[in-house]
Amino acid sequence: MRRRILLAIVLAVTVTATALGVPLGLSATAVVESITREELGARARQIAALLDDQLSNGGDLDLDIVELAVPPGGHLLVTLPGQRAETGSTLEGETVTEEEPIVQHGKVRLSIDAEPMRTTQTQVALLVVLVVIAAIGGGTAVATVTAQRLGRPLKHVADRASRLGAGDFRLDRTRYDIPELDSVAEALDASATALAELVQRERELAGDVSHQLRSRLTSLQLRIEELTVVPDKEVAGEAQAALEQAERLAEVLDELMAAAREARSAGAEPVDLAVDLPSITEEWRAPLRAAGRSLKVRVEAGLYAKVSPGRLREVIGVLLDNALRHGSGTVTLSARESVGTSGNDTVVIEVTDMGPGVPDELAEHVFERGVSGGGSTGLGLALARALVDSDGGRLELSAKRPATFTVFLPVPRAGDVQGVRWPAERSPR
Repeated sequence: MRRRILLAIVLAVTVTATALGVPLGLSATAVVESITREELGARARQIAALLDDQLSNGGDLDLDIVELAVPPGGHLLVTLPGQRAETGSTLEGETVTEEEPIVQHGKVRLSIDAEPMRTTQTQVALLVVLVVIAAIGGGTAVATVTAQRLGRPLKHVADRASRLGAGDFRLDRTRYDIPELDSVAEALDASATALAELVQRERELAGDVSHQLRSRLTSLQLRIEELTVVPDKEVAGEAQAALEQAERLAEVLDELMAAAREARSAGAEPVDLAVDLPSITEEWRAPLRAAGRSLKVRVEAGLYAKVSPGRLREVIGVLLDNALRHGSGTVTLSARESVGTSGNDTVVIEVTDMGPGVPDELAEHVFERGVSGGGSTGLGLALARALVDSDGGRLELSAKRPATFTVFLPVPRAGDVQGVRWPAERSPR
């Protein structure tokens, strides 16, 4: 886009400068010739007047009195009926000539070498060319600045749209003082808010549906189990068959919920946290530094987690923004691997600060939508938990004072990505 803008402006400036420069150059050369001929004609008229006075008083033709009027290097030719006189230099090649009549049907012909005039015309033409080149250069400089001024916002808008598509729903208040791009930024903010609310509602709906179905199904199974022990064998047999169907229904429900979770985490992939976490946190150092605070990042080398990169950026951004808004002192982000007792290892990411922590009355509701202790929207933590849950992880408030939010993510397996060789396990299971 920046290259197209630059080329379009440079092309417009070049065409305009050329369209104006060519007529200007031709006019300038014509003016030089006109001035030269005007000066030469004035000298010729002066010579003709002197000779008219000389001949009118009955004197003979004498060119001595007009030699001073002949330009240096010029040539004067005076012709009268039956008489011819000349003075000055002999000219060869192209000349500039002016003629004036005198009495007794005579004529004055004054000539000069055309080379000085052509040299001046060339100099004027070169000056016009330099002006055109300077105009094109100035236009190129303006085009470069304009292209950069438009290119950076367009790239930023494209990056925002890309992050939004990847699940990064954070609002970005950056504006560009360009009405059209500012309207696009406003639309992206509105879309991010709408998508964040949609994801949250989807999670809440899935959780509510799963809970309700599971509760009703469990209650149904308990009632049917009571019927399997009645004395009537026929009733007991039908109850046993119904119980088997209920158990199959429970299995189907588990499969559907697992498929839904798998679909939501389709973008999850092995991510090297030692590379990605420092990159994600880099944009938060400046805001924290502006508030007189610092950020420490501690990540084990070679630590991988299975997560969607866009969702990870969104979740970490929410937690760091929460620490910036509601905490104080140094913010610490650490990541390590936790070995589970059942063999299911997880990656633990903790974000903590040195602030007063989370109030007791707010701790149990901090992840609920619309709950906030500092005047914010109350959507960030709820959305962050939904995004982590979508990738098969968990987000918990592990400590109220100091406030410590912990993200639990699954460790990738060798089969998660085809063609990728994973390091051997560091210890036997």
